[in-house]
Amino acid sequence: MAANARDLETRPGRTCPISYRYAPRVFDREPEILAETLYVVGGLYGNVEALGAVHALAAREEGPVTLVFNGDFHWFDVADGDFAAIEAGIGAARALRGNVETEIAGEDSGAGCGCAYPVDVSDAVVSRSNEILERLRATARRNPAVRERLARLPMHLVARVGEARVGIVHGDAASLAGWGFDPERLADPAHRGWVESMFAEAKVDLFASTHTCVPALARFDGGVVANNGAAGMPNFEGVRAGLLTRIGKRPAAHARPVRAGEIAGVRVELLAIEYDHDRWVRRFLAAWPEGSSAHASYFQRISQGPRLDPGQAAPAWPETASA
Repeated sequence: MAANARDLETRPGRTCPISYRYAPRVFDREPEILAETLYVVGGLYGNVEALGAVHALAAREEGPVTLVFNGDFHWFDVADGDFAAIEAGIGAARALRGNVETEIAGEDSGAGCGCAYPVDVSDAVVSRSNEILERLRATARRNPAVRERLARLPMHLVARVGEARVGIVHGDAASLAGWGFDPERLADPAHRGWVESMFAEAKVDLFASTHTCVPALARFDGGVVANNGAAGMPNFEGVRAGLLTRIGKRPAAHARPVRAGEIAGVRVELLAIEYDHDRWVRRFLAAWPEGSSAHASYFQRISQGPRLDPGQAAPAWPETASA
């Protein structure tokens, strides 16, 4: 007998723990971050080369840049050297924990990878993600001080750039592993009311998220959702680059955005992270050769990109265009 949706939601990798959840009104607070230019970098997934490219991109900005890593900066970095390099590269930057960091900071919570995968994701993908998490947790166990740091990271932050208030999350406005900012859902007219109610409760102009691995820049009554997809993997077919969300008082002068828009007087841009692809592939294959769980789930995307083009990264904002 086939499992129903409720049964699936209780399985490791699909369940969303109560501890992952919060009310949208938590964002109605004084900002922890004041920035002129803000980079929100989600989903590095242990890509050391992409992390270096983020810092190089920030160094080319004309003024100061505030970096926020909004979760899942660890994932493929099971080698001790790679794990340490990610930690060192994040350094003193602001960070919040994604489901990956939450789960490797402790022992088995029953949530598996903590991804809270929806029902349209296959059981095979879910199982492989749980396997990746277990291997990464073994690496984290050798770094108890790092585990303690990760456990203390917040689930959300509030920033102000100019007059714009920004809610920085890993998943969505109500859960660390929420899929409410997935591009397919953002494009669904039936979902619009939920998104707009999140802005009304949170009192922010912009939500910057990641988690779903698919990018989006979408405008609604009340605000904008900017989902950078993945900083450490390709986001579009044939384009070997990650993405980050740049929020600034001025447009980027050193890079052409993939998608761009404005809200509350600030510029919101999805910028490409052009890392050393060949070096990253060699590093990935050293840890995850053919036959491994991560290779089966991710190598095609890493080498060729997903079946997505930049024009699909602007649901619910038909007038937006590349700048």
